[in-house]
Amino acid sequence: MSANENEVEALTRRLVSIPSHEDETAAGDAVESWLREETDARVTRDGHRNVIARRGTGATSLALVGHHDVVAPDESQVVDAGDGDREYVVEKRDGRLYGRGTADMKGSLAAAMLAFRDADPAGELVFASFVGEERGGVGARAAIDDGFAPEYAVVGEGSTNYAGDDQTDVVIAHRGRRGSTITARGSAAHASEPEAGENAVYRACDAVDVVRGLDAPAATVLGSELEGSVVVTEIEGGSAWNVVPERCTATVDERTVPGERAPLERVEAIDGVEWTIDQDLPPMACRERSFADAALDAAGAAQSATPERVTKPHATDAGWLSANGTTCVVVGASEPGEAHTADESVSIDALERCRRIYQRLAERWPEE
Repeated sequence: MSANENEVEALTRRLVSIPSHEDETAAGDAVESWLREETDARVTRDGHRNVIARRGTGATSLALVGHHDVVAPDESQVVDAGDGDREYVVEKRDGRLYGRGTADMKGSLAAAMLAFRDADPAGELVFASFVGEERGGVGARAAIDDGFAPEYAVVGEGSTNYAGDDQTDVVIAHRGRRGSTITARGSAAHASEPEAGENAVYRACDAVDVVRGLDAPAATVLGSELEGSVVVTEIEGGSAWNVVPERCTATVDERTVPGERAPLERVEAIDGVEWTIDQDLPPMACRERSFADAALDAAGAAQSATPERVTKPHATDAGWLSANGTTCVVVGASEPGEAHTADESVSIDALERCRRIYQRLAERWPEE
């Protein structure tokens, strides 16, 4: 590590340089080996290749949660490392680190690892880095199925610059996503005799009209409003210009909120129409004000700006944890619009800030 490179920057560089969009094993190996070398924690690698570590004692556990998988990089974000291997490019410019995974979310993961090492925890402190977050939270879901159930968790997804510039806020609720398909079936006929068949496209259009008439779900969490959405995003049907179509499908994207769903099942009141759920990523709500306040206090003490409670439009692993009974907030260095882009980057100052927030909360929660 060079004299002008701090620990969180160096660790972020190390993690980001390891490809993990197709196979997370090497990145997980790096996280595991660092924890074993740098801490006295009880480190495990479960059957799903998640990395989980525990230190401290107490009846109440607080988890610092992240993931070490990423989406596929842009060609500009990889370089030939020789012998057929490829590495992710990591560059520093103007106080930021650029590269696939810097924002989502190996930077905040590095901050959490350092806070986990350095904290004098008030209770049991847990660190977890999951696989497969970008594939619907498969690692988190598997860990939960195996009994992973901390009472509280800070998930290190983005919360920086939500309420103002150069500040890291505290997310107390986020939306989920329910993707579903409307399938309309009819009977084919020659288009010259349309009355001889049942037009599946017409039935699908009737179902789309039902969706258009639905109100978007909405909820209030600790005084903050969170509104979802419901929209038809694709429609496909018919086989030829002269054939009455016997099948038509429509895709619905619904952004859900805690405790509320749009009543999409109403489309099934139309003859020949079936509705099926393809994906349901749960929303998150922090229902315990004292924990949200403690996280906000830690965030306030770690920066000169005044952080706020905010909501987040995207689903995270906090949704799976919250659905299983863990009280969650989301605090991380990523800013809106940074993740999954060809010029993905993260502020080094924000990483340092998150490290301080995580450590301070770990040393003060649970409250005596």
